[in-house]
Parts: sequence; C-alpha cells; structure tokens
Amino acid sequence: MSAEENQEQKEEKEDQKKEKKMGLLDHLEELRKRIIYSIATVIICAIIGYIVSPHVLKFLTEPVDNLVFLAPTEAFITKLKVSLICGLFIALPVIFYHFWKFVKPALYAHERKYLMMAVFFSSFFFFSGAAFANFVVLPVGLRFLLSFQTEKLQATLSISNYITFITKILFAFGIIFQLPVASFFLTKMKILKPRFLRKSRKIAIVLIFIAAAVLTPPDVFTQLLMAGPLILLFEISIWVSVFASRKKVQTTENTKNIKK
Repeated sequence: MSAEENQEQKEEKEDQKKEKKMGLLDHLEELRKRIIYSIATVIICAIIGYIVSPHVLKFLTEPVDNLVFLAPTEAFITKLKVSLICGLFIALPVIFYHFWKFVKPALYAHERKYLMMAVFFSSFFFFSGAAFANFVVLPVGLRFLLSFQTEKLQATLSISNYITFITKILFAFGIIFQLPVASFFLTKMKILKPRFLRKSRKIAIVLIFIAAAVLTPPDVFTQLLMAGPLILLFEISIWVSVFASRKKVQTTENTKNIKK
C-alpha cells in the first residue's frame, strides 16, 4: 500500500507541474477538442438514430392518439429531431467520457482512478432518470392533462410539440438523477461537505418542490412523482458525500504516515 501511495504522490506532483505549464489557451484548446469529439459522435449516432427513428417514434407516441402535423415539413423535421435525440442518447457514454476527461486535470491522482466509474454511473443514472420519466411520470402526467377533454373540447396534439414536451421531461429527469455522481466528485474536490448537505436539507426540499413545479406539467401528481425521487436522490447524495469524505480522510492520514 505504501508503495502505491508513494507512486500516487509522485503522479500528483507531476500532474501539478503539467497543470502549471498549461495556460488558459491550452485549457480552451482541450475543451474545444472534447466538444468536437462529442459532436462528431452525436452526428454518427444520429445517423443510426435516423434508421431506427420510426420504431422510436412509434414507442414514444404509444400513450396518445390522434397526433397531427400542422405544416407540410413538420413530420419530416420531427423525424430529424427524433434522430438527433436518439443520437444524443446513444452517444451519452462517450459525451460523459469526454466531460470527465476534461475535468480530470482538476482531480488528484488517487481520484482519477474513478474516471471510468464516473462515466458508468453518469450514464447509468441518466438512463435511470429518463426511464423513470418515460414509464412512471409521463403516463400519469399525460393522463391527467388529457383528462380535461370534453365533448366540445378535444385534444389535437401536434407531433412536433409532443416530441418536444417528451424530450424536455426525459432530459430533465436524466440530468437531475446525476445528483449522487456530482455529490461524490464535488466532495472529492473539497467543494462540498456532508455537513453542508445535512444542514441544507430543509432548503433543498423546498427547492426540489419548486424545481418539480417548473419542470413538470402543472399537476400535483406529476410534481410529486418528480419531487419524491429527487428527495431520495438528495438523501443518497448525502451518504455518497460521507463516503467520499471518509475515503479522502483515509488517504490524507496515510499520506501523513508515509511522511513520518
């Protein structure tokens, strides 16, 4: 263990020297490179998405009937939109990889071993959030919103508006489900502390309900369906932060013992 920790210390010093040599332009160049790689991946995956878009469109439109398009080009543009959405979803692990590769210089050597784990859990939580939104939140929300139909007031949904609505919900839940991953690395980077999260619990719950009201359709059931998992994710994030903090303390103590 001591040999490994000595190696980590050497790697940290080398990385710090390299980081000092890197100027603002170097960081911007690195960011530009990561963005180009990510965009190229999305474009390639969008081509695959275009091939499977009829099946995806059929799957997404199952909860509703009587979808229409209001302009001659709307159906075609919607198909392209669905292709791009598919491309984003397929490319997400690669996008997360390039994101964490860009963040990597800000991490210590002993923290960089979590890079691939971060890519995996970022993807896992995003897809979990999107799946929860699609199979739990959207059916309930749509059922409630469409319940306002009457004999004289019938719902005629535009395919473009419907897909935009679905996409916003899926991505909102996917991003929000990143809380535990963000908590782990913010704690590792000494930006976040478990004590702060515990003290902020009441404020966080209020903010969660506000966010749920803004991001979901204007009905209580859908808002509760979003707020409930968010509160649970916040509690998980506290425990994740505690775990990351303990690992950090153990590493610091081991480093001190080596110096002695």
